[in-house]
Amino acid sequence: MSQTPHHPHRPPGRPREFDIDAALDKAVRVFRERGYHATSIGDLSDAMELAAGSIYKAFKDKRAVFLAAFDRYSALRSAQVRAAADDGQTGHDRLRRVLASYLEASQGIEGRRGCLVVGSTIELAALDAEVAARVSVALKANEALLAGLIREGQADGSIPAHVDPDATARLMICMTQGMRVVGKAKTPLPTAALLDVAMKLIA
Repeated sequence: MSQTPHHPHRPPGRPREFDIDAALDKAVRVFRERGYHATSIGDLSDAMELAAGSIYKAFKDKRAVFLAAFDRYSALRSAQVRAAADDGQTGHDRLRRVLASYLEASQGIEGRRGCLVVGSTIELAALDAEVAARVSVALKANEALLAGLIREGQADGSIPAHVDPDATARLMICMTQGMRVVGKAKTPLPTAALLDVAMKLIA
């Protein structure tokens, strides 16, 4: 009589022993401040408070950490920008609040840390197709938001009908990304004056 083969009990996989989002938030800060190439696994290990082995188990390699950090940063920044827009009553006001949020993010310590999208564009997008695709998605989403707010303002009468939503949104993206570069360079930005000039684009 044949016997049923014995299969030893296999314990379930061990749960990850750290908060993935909290760890990525710390990685984001390092990549923003140092850039991709100047960041080592040691830097990430120190910042994320994880052993290098734990990082490799969770992310495979530094590039995988970077891509996950980029996605995390993009999602959080998108939520922040949309929250700024939600505080306005008209398309014009909502657009002004979004631009003000970019200026605020370009000031002080936050400004000096830089924007991960801008940094990735400069450092990696020309050489890494996957990073370039992520950058493109992030920029297009922001541009679409701005164009949508302009159209909203035209519908509620707060923005003139002659304003070209798509072209103006594209120019505003160039401006906002430039703000982040200037902020990274530790150059103070006159928030009120710049915001007034920017809003003249939809006058």
